Amino acid sequence: MRKRILALMIKEFLALLKDRKSRLVIIVPPVLQLLVFGYAATYDLKHVPYALYNEDQGSLSRELTAMVSGSPTFTERFRVTNEGQIAPLIDDKEVLLVLHIGPQFSRNLLNGRQGPVQVIVDGRNSSTAMLALNYINAILGQLNEQWARRFGMPAPPAHLVVRAWFNPNLESRWFMVPGIVGLLTLVVTMLVTALSVAREREQGTFDQLLVTPFRPAEILIGKALPGLFIGISEATLVIMVAVLWFRVPLLGHLWTLYTGVILFVISAIGVGLMISSLSVTLQQGLLGAFLFLVPAIILSGFTTPIANMPSLVRHITLFNPMRYFMVVLRGVFLEGTPFSLLVDQFWPMAVIGIVTLAIAGSLFRRRMY
Repeated sequence: MRKRILALMIKEFLALLKDRKSRLVIIVPPVLQLLVFGYAATYDLKHVPYALYNEDQGSLSRELTAMVSGSPTFTERFRVTNEGQIAPLIDDKEVLLVLHIGPQFSRNLLNGRQGPVQVIVDGRNSSTAMLALNYINAILGQLNEQWARRFGMPAPPAHLVVRAWFNPNLESRWFMVPGIVGLLTLVVTMLVTALSVAREREQGTFDQLLVTPFRPAEILIGKALPGLFIGISEATLVIMVAVLWFRVPLLGHLWTLYTGVILFVISAIGVGLMISSLSVTLQQGLLGAFLFLVPAIILSGFTTPIANMPSLVRHITLFNPMRYFMVVLRGVFLEGTPFSLLVDQFWPMAVIGIVTLAIAGSLFRRRMY
């Protein structure tokens, strides 16, 4: 039995490695995608273009404008001289926001009165607009504190001190890159396994395999083990890039991380082989893989929290192995979550893997008999 499974594994590896395009698909695109996603998939705003409309020539307005222009977040693009110039800049997306300082700003503050500042923001992208407003509010809060200390004014009675655990610098890349590890591992594993049987059926070699002494369980194992090896290798490569290139901290134990990797890859292999056993052609296998991949990624919590989804959708995510793997990845990377606290994420992936592999084996058996 071992020799037959080993022979089938060698055959699967040769089928993948002898094709130059297959070799490139397994290695090159995932690394390129990680580099592209790692830099592009970020919620941080940098070099936000803004226009300045300063009607006050006092020292305090100059101090405020210096704080905004000196921030690495903002880049001044235009100086506005009248209100009629504001709307075209926003409408044509020349700037994201316009900072308007009134003519009495410095005088009001020096006389102990409020000095309002107007911020006009392009709200077409609400997330970006809110981030830009938060950055401006932080700068204004810093100016208020400096003003109070300089003139001996009483500080606010309640002072908010924010401390971010697990990501002290609030780098969104630390949140996104571990998720990309799961995304790319799923894509490669699914493509390798979902096309394996379909490729042989299209080439006419699967019927030859069925008349050999192989039993359905041996065919299943022989098809699954190469995918397991490739999936773990792919995950290892992406994890190394995440840690060594993007400097994402890996606070947990590798044993805990790789337990999740192995169980996730097994569940992805089960789904892939189930799709492959139902497909007659490569085109059907590819279509089936993408029909699973897109919902699996969207409903995994990769970009949007599962808690914010409708109740029905949250129940659907329970059948998605990537949902559990996202928790494992971010927990091990950022929080150093121990093995015992992730058991609730491990066993659902194991159940999904066992059930889907059993269904794939049953489909092999029906094809054989």
